This record gives sequence, structure tokens and C-alpha cells, in this order.
Amino acid sequence: MIKAKKSLGQNFLIDNKIIDKIINCANIKNKTVLEVGPGTGNLTGPIIKKEPKKFYVVEKDNELAAHLVGKFDNKIQIINNDILNFDESLLAKDKVIVFGNLPYNISTEILSKWIINLKNNFWFECLILMFQKEVADRIISNVNNSNYGRLSILSNWKLNIKKICDINPSSFKPQPKIESTLLFFTPKKNFYKINNPKNLEKITRIFFSNRRKMLKKPYNKLFNGDLSVSEKLNINLNLRPQNLNCETYFKLTQEYEDLIS
Repeated sequence: MIKAKKSLGQNFLIDNKIIDKIINCANIKNKTVLEVGPGTGNLTGPIIKKEPKKFYVVEKDNELAAHLVGKFDNKIQIINNDILNFDESLLAKDKVIVFGNLPYNISTEILSKWIINLKNNFWFECLILMFQKEVADRIISNVNNSNYGRLSILSNWKLNIKKICDINPSSFKPQPKIESTLLFFTPKKNFYKINNPKNLEKITRIFFSNRRKMLKKPYNKLFNGDLSVSEKLNINLNLRPQNLNCETYFKLTQEYEDLIS
């Protein structure tokens, strides 16, 4: 019997109603599919029944990878690797439908990696991902909300995001202590052109390093006290970081890149 490993953040999905809801988020038939963290294959089997053209699974755990080989044989192509070290854009020429019951301990790192490494051509058609609820709340949070912050801004840069549902701990084995949330992501056709995504990370990190303080100090740190950018973007520097919408942070990043170029 396979036991979940706490060190890998494993909680296996066992709720068939939730599994049905997940696989019905997208039309899988004759599409290329990637599943991240398939675990014991409880979602993998129903995906196979939907007849994808190609089906890749990334599983870091050697024991689980071997279990999946025995269970599904050549119906899936197993990549026994850490998703953080894997280049998904090399999978296929087709755009990929991605499913992921992401390990809670690295879920934000995985999403951030995918967003930061995105070029103008998206390698995926959609992402259907499960997160710890408090992380999902940060991803989908709007301006002027206490959950709004760096992750909200980065996630909304190139992606449209829709909340599908919350999921109770009883849907997993072993049961986590917190709720989960299923989110659906699709690429935006138009988004702000930022030369280096790490500059967006830097801007948001500096502004949100002390979210209760006014914008004046972090702004001056980035723009050397030059108020022309704040005037151009109509930013009130007496506001706090959570009071600026995503669009303003994208524009600030563009202005910062012009400054340092």
C-alpha cells in the first residue's frame, strides 16, 4: 500500500464528484494532456477514458512513478522528474491541457515559474490547478483587498483566472487540515509587454515588503525621488500597495525598465 509522503506535500484526491468536475473543465478528446503530481492515478484513469491524443504525467516520487507504470502501462508517458526542473514547452508542438493537484509546499513556485517563463507563444491551452484555498484566494484577489498582493498581480499579468469550486479536506486521503480550491487559467490575448518578468517581481516585492506603509518610500527607492512617473500614471503616493490595481503595477514596471535601459 502506497502512503502519502509529507515531505512531498502529497494528498491524494479520492472524491469522484470532484474528479468529474475537474475533467469536465476542458475538452480532452484528441488533445495533448499533461498531469502534474498524479499520485496514485485517481484522476489519471478518468482522463484516459476521455481519449487524449497524448498523455504525459510528471511524477517526482520514484515509488509512485513505478506504481503508475504498472497501473496504466503505455497509456501514459511518465516523466519521473521534479516539475520545477522540467521544461514543459518541449513536450509537444500542440498546446497542452494541464491538470495539477499541486503539492501545497511548492504550488506558488510552480505557478510563478510557468508565468515567468512564458513567451509570447503559450505552450498550454489552459491550466486546471488545485491550490490550498488561502493561496487561491491570493491568486484571484482584487485590488483593495487584504489578500491582494504580489501573487495576484503576477498571476493576472498574462492569464485569465476563473474559480471553479472549493474542495473539502474529506475529498483527499490523507485529509489536509485546510480547504482547497480549483482554479481554471487561460492565456490572455493581450497583455502588457514587460521585457524581463523579474522586473515585475522586483517592483511588487519592493512595494509589498511593507504593505501597511505608504507608497512614497518604495516609489522613491525605485525612481530616485523623480515624481514624473507617479504624475504620468496618476498615482497618489499616500496610498498603500494594495490600493494600486494590477494595470498600474504593469505600467510601473514598464517605466522602471525604461529608466534602467
